Amino acid sequence: MVEQAEIRVVHQGGSNITFREPAISSDSRFLLCASGHNVKVFSTVTEECVQELRGHADLVTGVLLRPSNHLQAYSCSADGTVRLWDFTDGILIKTYVIGYPICSIYASASHDGVIFIATPTKGYKTLDSLQLLAVHLPQTAGQLVETSDLSAVLSDVSANPATVAFGRAGEYVASTNGVQLQIFFFKKQKSFRFSLKENSCSGRSNTFTCVACHPTDDCIATGHEDGKIRLWRNFDQKREYTYRTLHWHHSTVRALCFTPEGSNLLSGGVESVLVQWRYQQESQQDFLPRLGAAITHIAVSPDGALFCTSHSDNKIVLIQSCVKVSSIIQGLVKGEAVQTDLMVDPRSKALVLNGKPGHLQFYSLQRDRLLFNLDVVQQEFIHQEGLDQFQVVMATLDGAGAWLATVEERKQETAEAELNLKLWAFDEPSQSFVLNTTVSTPHEVRITAVTFDPAARGQTSLLVSCGRDGLFKAWRLAVPAHPDDGGPSWTCDFVSAYHGLTPQRCCFSADGSLLAVGFQEVVTVWSPASWELLLTLSQPPGIIRDLCFGRLSCSKFLLGTTSSNQLCCWNLLTCSLEWSTSMEVSLLLADPLSDNMAAFCHQDGNTDLFVFKPSEPRPLFSQKAVCSGRVSRAVFAPREVALESCEESSQWLNRSQLYFLTPLMDLLTFSTRAEEERLMTASKQLVVDDSVAMTPFQLLLGKRRPHHQAAVEDPAVRPPADRPVPPGGSAAVRELLQSPAHVLPAAAALCSVFMEALLGVATETRENETSAGETPSDPEEEEEEEDSDQEMETRATRPERGLLETDSADPVLSRAQVRELRRVRKLDHSWFSSLLDS
Repeated sequence: MVEQAEIRVVHQGGSNITFREPAISSDSRFLLCASGHNVKVFSTVTEECVQELRGHADLVTGVLLRPSNHLQAYSCSADGTVRLWDFTDGILIKTYVIGYPICSIYASASHDGVIFIATPTKGYKTLDSLQLLAVHLPQTAGQLVETSDLSAVLSDVSANPATVAFGRAGEYVASTNGVQLQIFFFKKQKSFRFSLKENSCSGRSNTFTCVACHPTDDCIATGHEDGKIRLWRNFDQKREYTYRTLHWHHSTVRALCFTPEGSNLLSGGVESVLVQWRYQQESQQDFLPRLGAAITHIAVSPDGALFCTSHSDNKIVLIQSCVKVSSIIQGLVKGEAVQTDLMVDPRSKALVLNGKPGHLQFYSLQRDRLLFNLDVVQQEFIHQEGLDQFQVVMATLDGAGAWLATVEERKQETAEAELNLKLWAFDEPSQSFVLNTTVSTPHEVRITAVTFDPAARGQTSLLVSCGRDGLFKAWRLAVPAHPDDGGPSWTCDFVSAYHGLTPQRCCFSADGSLLAVGFQEVVTVWSPASWELLLTLSQPPGIIRDLCFGRLSCSKFLLGTTSSNQLCCWNLLTCSLEWSTSMEVSLLLADPLSDNMAAFCHQDGNTDLFVFKPSEPRPLFSQKAVCSGRVSRAVFAPREVALESCEESSQWLNRSQLYFLTPLMDLLTFSTRAEEERLMTASKQLVVDDSVAMTPFQLLLGKRRPHHQAAVEDPAVRPPADRPVPPGGSAAVRELLQSPAHVLPAAAALCSVFMEALLGVATETRENETSAGETPSDPEEEEEEEDSDQEMETRATRPERGLLETDSADPVLSRAQVRELRRVRKLDHSWFSSLLDS
């Protein structure tokens, strides 16, 4: 049995930011959205993530502002906790332990100290049956609070959070599920149910999809699968209820939202158009079209100045009062399917995969933001069901990130598929890829694999493609014979086949000296230098699915998986089968920075992970059920800073991080406890250390603590020589005079401090002049000065004896202050007596 390390599967980088409805702060400056296991706080002006609220141990399922404090927000998670945050500073205030997985969260201004959550009904572990509970938050000290005061409000609640809404300042709550509308009144403690037919007269479904309540009027708006919107009134009486039908959307209404003052109703759906209905004048609508993707959520700021729409491609669009788009916050683009493999750009360390239709996206996992989109197809995409259009089905990068190869395909039912192979060169000035060569119909039928030689550089770049026509072709970058023919371009250098079999997979060794091509049940190994067939490898029956060379110390091994659920390892030095095991491997890949390999195995509807070295039969790490379904896309991404893990079972994550894509298009990764603690520490607020030098402003207005002052005055405790010396009074005064007026305290608070600083400057100047070698001109005056100094010092030191006996002791004068008093005493004050006589 493999020893399990403390490694968790988490959403980290590339998470879905449109999973739940976002929340906009009261001043419209910040946008809060659930993102995997965290809550992200974006600036609505700069689009940057200014805070990342970490602490939940599972998927965050909801976020909303606290009604009683506009600077705080609640977040709920499937880990069974509700957390209260100060989202502007990123501080966790309280953690309320509910004890049940939470699917969504709601709050109302009229229910102070109470939140509402949707959790699975007791006895049900799935989301088929949910209930709405009222949670009374206890006002107790401490950050971790156990909550036990729970009361049921509604049963049979839908798993979609958009189907629950509070109306008329929290007097009632409306919930929809299927074709049922349920309304519960808190004061009356009474509920009403209303039903619709399964299908309308036109045969389309009447199923409820979303609900919104008017903030001041008794009106409920519901959206339906047939594209209709119904406005319900008189619903406090079972017999006299009425509803009015609005119809503009041609497909499902996915989001509804009233503006804070209730003057408009906003709706959105698959049309990518934000529709604004004027309340009680619904015949007048305003439209904001071409938002890019289907609308899934709509949110409005409390002041009504800012709208935001969440979209199916993991994008949030910020809109100024439904007039114009002000900014766009784009996450990892989520489409219906990813057909390319996951790749890492060697230059930008960005994740490369399918993005918008006909595009490749370059997404930075470190910064968690989209860098740019590459338009591969270069054709306008038309959203129409059943329309055949070009799609990017394959892509690969060379070892240096200088070349990109893409395969685009358009399937047609009545004709053969159209294929294009495109080669893109990286352009330094534009920091993007520029099309270099286009090959129409590189193979007669569909391409099955394409890969670059990872060790090739410059003009020797080599690309290999395999097709269902039974051929594999080598494409090489060639320089034209005449300079007038343009720059270098790609041409076919070699074509080969093997006994009429279809090549399924191909891969290069790490140094590029070997090429392995899998022809159905036969593995062939070729020399790219001479294109000589070196050897063929036998294995148990089954078509080759994956081929992968070992790395570093395991470079002599070649691994492959077959359709007969076999994982085989061949030794290329002995040309024999080293070992094999029976398992259904859905994906096999190697870590480019180590000799580790990862195998995702599909079993009993879930996917298991095994990390191993080809030279050792015992796996380094294994984890069962990392996700449900089959994993077919994964990649090792190099870390910017290597981890220092001491546990043997987690050392495979030190240099690279493994990302994989689930069937639900969620990008997941593996995280160790040490890494999570490092991220938590980095997200906490910085505490000022006492060893940091004081600023001029702090020197003027701050108060040192007694123990710190005693440590400085004690000659035995001296600051290190490399520590910067606190600025003197003159620098403090200069800093004070140069500071902007709007950041300074009141003049009454500064006057006494400022005058004392000026006196300190004069005293310090005279003391420095004396210490520089200036002596009194008269020896008698020097003797008088010494006597005077002794007398003043004697008088000044007398109170020190009584410090322990009386509370009101005279201050102790320094030597510089004694000299200043002596100078004042010697001044001629006769002019003052003449004024008195007059």
